[in-house]
Amino acid sequence: MNLPISPIAVAALTAIWTAGALAAPELEEEDLALVYGDKSTVSIATGSPQALRRAPAVASVITAEDIAAMGAKDLDEVMETVPGVHVSHTANHYSPTYAIRGIYGGINNPQVLFLQNGIPMNTMYAGDKGIYWGGLPLENVARIEIIRGPGSALYGADAYSGVINIITKTAADTKGTEVGVRAGYFNSRDGWVQHGGQLGPVEVAAYVRVGSTDGQKEIITQDAGRLRGATLAPGPVNTGYDAIDASADFAYDRWRLRAGYKLRDNFGTGAGVSSALDPVGKQRGERITSDLSWNDPDLSRNWGAGFTGSYMHYAETLDQYFQLFPPGTRFPTGVFPNGMIGHPERYERHLTFSGYATYSGFSGHSLRFGVGHEDLNMYETATHKNYLLTAGAPSPDLAFNGGSVVDYYDRQSHILPNRRKIDYLYAQDEWNFAKDWTLTAGVRHDRYSDFGGTTNPRLALVWDATLDLTAKLLYGRAFRAPSSDEQYSTNPVTNGNPSLKPETIQTLEAAFSWQARRDTQLNLSLFRYEAQDLIRAVVNPAPAVGATSQNVGKLHGSGMEMEAVWDAGRSVRLTGSYSYQQSIDDASGKDAGYAPHHHFYVRSDWRFTSGWFTSAQINRVAERKRAAGDTRPQVPDYTTLDLTLRTSQNKNAWGFAASLRNLFDADVREPSLAPGTAIPNDLPMAPRSLWLQATYKL
Repeated sequence: MNLPISPIAVAALTAIWTAGALAAPELEEEDLALVYGDKSTVSIATGSPQALRRAPAVASVITAEDIAAMGAKDLDEVMETVPGVHVSHTANHYSPTYAIRGIYGGINNPQVLFLQNGIPMNTMYAGDKGIYWGGLPLENVARIEIIRGPGSALYGADAYSGVINIITKTAADTKGTEVGVRAGYFNSRDGWVQHGGQLGPVEVAAYVRVGSTDGQKEIITQDAGRLRGATLAPGPVNTGYDAIDASADFAYDRWRLRAGYKLRDNFGTGAGVSSALDPVGKQRGERITSDLSWNDPDLSRNWGAGFTGSYMHYAETLDQYFQLFPPGTRFPTGVFPNGMIGHPERYERHLTFSGYATYSGFSGHSLRFGVGHEDLNMYETATHKNYLLTAGAPSPDLAFNGGSVVDYYDRQSHILPNRRKIDYLYAQDEWNFAKDWTLTAGVRHDRYSDFGGTTNPRLALVWDATLDLTAKLLYGRAFRAPSSDEQYSTNPVTNGNPSLKPETIQTLEAAFSWQARRDTQLNLSLFRYEAQDLIRAVVNPAPAVGATSQNVGKLHGSGMEMEAVWDAGRSVRLTGSYSYQQSIDDASGKDAGYAPHHHFYVRSDWRFTSGWFTSAQINRVAERKRAAGDTRPQVPDYTTLDLTLRTSQNKNAWGFAASLRNLFDADVREPSLAPGTAIPNDLPMAPRSLWLQATYKL
């Protein structure tokens, strides 16, 4: 049952909560401000650690301590708390998409570069982190660094609207052994063990987590099946999966070796691959990673250097065929008595090599140079289905397969194997040209084997105006490389286009960081961007059929992000942010749609007695317009309230946590894609839920 609740009521409840916290006696232990880890430095902005307030980018840092305070158990929950970021979902597998500053990725999310320990995790096929992502657990995460805005001058492709770097725990972050279990709503359960220590001269960290969930079962009232004469709606979404996550980290002197494994099995189809409910389809996503690095920032006088080599194997394979449309589906070309069935499979190998050198021998300058090579290979594909696409419409292919499911690889594959090679080089100079003034200038050139070269510069002027106030003026150009699907798809409904160019974006930003008082930090950022050559599916002129990917879109947007952190006492911290953005599609002159214009977030953390912590957080998402041509009313606003209670944990002791999410059971919905005829009432998200956790440190 959904209980009505207004933002005013939620704010009032939090005010009462905070008043109780402020009335509590001060504790005789360390200040609350000291228990959040290192939030004052960031590496993602330049490749080297530096003060966050002086970094030549608009960046955020989330520590493991922050994650525990907010009660987050998955990356999506963390990203929703970052100013300028909204986590939406798509019908296909309920895959998360991170809309940064109003740039919404649609079915995929290729405008955001996802890094793990500085190494790209984006896939070839869709250009994003993979549609069978299945979340990212946080027990082994030391910190998360986020750039809002362009990052291609340092990181290359897909660092378009933002960059997310997940930094995993090392032996220094995990001292000893910890075991943990967690259980909650939707028949969700997890168990993990992690260890950090010494093996002779080698520092060792290891982590293994096993979990599963049936997923939330909110109801889709209408779906695309009704348009084809057969539907399972109303019915529940299919969001369950089984999960295994594992990693190992070995460090010796200047060397570090990492390995990781991520499996999502029996992965549900969400609201359906074709926006038609599919309770039987299951997918398997598997990712194997490894990297070897060597770094010496003090190689010799004024010189530092390092290199990294990495490998990723990524596979999207079959557990159980997708039911694209249910039994009885009708098309003008025929009837599918067993339903319209299909299933693609893809296998990728990524090899990357990079090296850098730093030089500080020139007075006032810090130089950084880098080179790299990437070999991305989608070496195998398969297309299992029981239909043939003719003139852009599916028909039962009785002549070829008698209506049974076979592999159409040699006849009508969704995509054929393809390979991409990239060489790049970059240069960066941090020039302290006057007292309290630093100019960072950088440029990177990438040469692609399929579409040629692209050059992307950035400039950042940072001024320490006073001891407590820092101002920044930033400019950057970034690009998104066309994905394999956009270039090489052989599906007649949406054809690939090998002649595609990369999408480009230019962004201008102004940012201010003010330490208003010893206990109060305020941040403000203003931005404006113009994006060109956006890749969109364009319907082919007659007599051709289907659509083809083309560089035809343009977009411009602007907005602001405000943040505040107030240590109201030794035991209370208040954190809040407000973000506003507006993105306009140049073709229609109307709102680009989907992303919220207004996003509010408030959290209060209270250590009310020794060893006990509690937090309350409010998230309000407002004013999400429809895209041009979608005549539905705008997506409803929502406000959620989460409560978390936890204990601190010492060695040879238990720690406990409980979190109640969406306390008032708000009706949270994310937009289904235009024109809205497939799922007119949008995508319902999880209702009120509870999880409980216990950990023990040895």
